[in-house]
Amino acid sequence: MSSTGQTPDDDIVQISRDGAVAIVTLNYPKRRNAFSLKMRQVLLQSLAQLMHHDDCRAIVLTGADGTFCAGGDISEMKARTVLEYRERNQLPLEIFKLMVEGPKAIVAAVEGVAMGAGVSLAAASDYVVCAANARFACAFVKVGLMPDTGLFWSLGQRVGAGKARELMLTAREFNGEEAADIGFANQRVEPEQVLTTALTVAHRYAQMPPLAMAHLKSALAGGIDSLDQAIETEVNLQPILRRSQDHLEATKAFMEKRPAVFVGN
Repeated sequence: MSSTGQTPDDDIVQISRDGAVAIVTLNYPKRRNAFSLKMRQVLLQSLAQLMHHDDCRAIVLTGADGTFCAGGDISEMKARTVLEYRERNQLPLEIFKLMVEGPKAIVAAVEGVAMGAGVSLAAASDYVVCAANARFACAFVKVGLMPDTGLFWSLGQRVGAGKARELMLTAREFNGEEAADIGFANQRVEPEQVLTTALTVAHRYAQMPPLAMAHLKSALAGGIDSLDQAIETEVNLQPILRRSQDHLEATKAFMEKRPAVFVGN
């Protein structure tokens, strides 16, 4: 595993590489990786850059010192105007949209606590690996707020509307065992296995054809809830992929009984 150095502006978000997989680490341990304004700014910039790097095929999102993210930084929650609040909310929403709609698959590796916005970041990922003893809570209502960072959409996508309503309204804590049981997490493992398991999953994503992965994520984010939407998505996107070099390479590699080499065209 090789480091690519610090992110621009700060090391509150650190990036390292494991081949074609980028590891993005939330690095604010003195506040349990709270989702501060600086972290939002640097995380958005970092993810945007990685989404456009051809040599990055998948991303693992994790937290430093055995903690994922404790949610919003309470020390920054002071009185502001409605306009100021709307402007501050734009950053996490841009991060959410980039995670959900962006061309690269994201695997969340969750240890320790994932509260509030930490739950939102995990839910926006394509795959969640968590420690059995991880702790989650949609804690927004406890501090007089409603869920943000896209959780209204992403939580229901993972656990269904009824369970999402329960978790948001009660703000109760649930552990990694339950997270896997209700479908919030795709896989639960022992704490020492979280990152290595997430990397294994990310490398599987990294082997997929990049263009197909990008179109598939875009289609899923755009919604295929109705029959007409599903048909329209298939009619519009499948012909593009059938003409791609990656599709031609995949069929050729199958016939030649060799691994395919995808380039994203």
